[in-house]
Amino acid sequence: MEDCLSRKIEITVSEAEKRTGRNAMNMQETYTAYLIETRAVESQNEGQCSPVDSLWRRYSEFELLRNYLLVTFPHIVVPPLPEKRADFVWHKLSADNMDPDFVERRRIGLENFLLRVASHPVLCQDNIFYSFLTQEGGWKEMVNETGFQLKADSRLKALNATFRVKNPDKRFTELKHYSDELQSVISHLLRVRARVADRLYGVYKVHGNYGRVFSEWSAIEKEMGDGLQSAGHHMDVYAASIDDILEEEEHYADQLKEYLFYAEALRAVCRKHELMQYDLEMAAQDLTSKKQQCEELATGTVRTFSLKGMTSKLFGQETPEQREAKIKVLEEQIQEGEEQLKSKNLEGRDFVQSAWADIERFKEQKNHDLKEALISYAVMQISMCKKGIQVWTNAKECFSKM
Repeated sequence: MEDCLSRKIEITVSEAEKRTGRNAMNMQETYTAYLIETRAVESQNEGQCSPVDSLWRRYSEFELLRNYLLVTFPHIVVPPLPEKRADFVWHKLSADNMDPDFVERRRIGLENFLLRVASHPVLCQDNIFYSFLTQEGGWKEMVNETGFQLKADSRLKALNATFRVKNPDKRFTELKHYSDELQSVISHLLRVRARVADRLYGVYKVHGNYGRVFSEWSAIEKEMGDGLQSAGHHMDVYAASIDDILEEEEHYADQLKEYLFYAEALRAVCRKHELMQYDLEMAAQDLTSKKQQCEELATGTVRTFSLKGMTSKLFGQETPEQREAKIKVLEEQIQEGEEQLKSKNLEGRDFVQSAWADIERFKEQKNHDLKEALISYAVMQISMCKKGIQVWTNAKECFSKM
């Protein structure tokens, strides 16, 4: 952790700006650009004021960076990006990705993503990530030159591996099930929260009717007029406060959403392990098949039915020279296959060791973050209830003075 980039430079996504330009199809588009600012920490510790480096990035560039990290570090639980479009929102909140409040929350989420990567013991040392933070021009060309797209596994291959692996690792199977359940639980939690927010919004706004009625009532009362008018004012203030409250609450929901998306990052690690296990099993199966062919050619016996064996019976046996040549080719292929199998076994063991170390790191992070988020959410709810009690206490005092 001493070498983490987050200890060497300060990273902030300080502002968002709406822009208009042309896309790859030469069509007019509106998008949001985000200003990334970095500052060296060392000079600040020495009492010097280091200059701030800044550059603008689009959301699509953050996506490109994360895709690169996923392919380059398949054993890492890569931090997720904030959502591109709002989901699980209460009905009065805009789901428009250009809405200023949503853009602000996404700005915070993008900064959090960069800080997560910068504090990761492995990801923070990647040169492409450092270039993303410090090199405005030519960054896309640099990441594309790595050829990471060619290393990406196809979805069809991943799906095939899921169903055809004969000996899956129990730990990764359980982790995959856990990630599915985590995603399901947090999705339900966010839906409940959105429904509660809708109802709460209605309850608060209806208090505005109290304000209107008390104000109208005060107009026809002499002795009670001032008290009713004051109570109505408190009700109006209470009704108007819900907009800011639920907007603040949305930030806590975003913290839960991060782990909703982390579930997919966990599954990505599991899928990569399935692919490696599938390749290993296919290599072992191919090696066994070649050894059997070599044995059959050497002994002249066919242990299992094959089209080649049937052809030999129909059209005659091969000459000794032909058989020797085939045996030699097979022996070379077997030697090569054994080396590949050994290499794949070593690669698989290294992957499991590295992946499980990062999964354990992730578990500690998750437990800490979700605990803090839920406590903060509860504290906010308590504070909101206290404000409600205070409003009615003030109203009670107004009624007592009538």
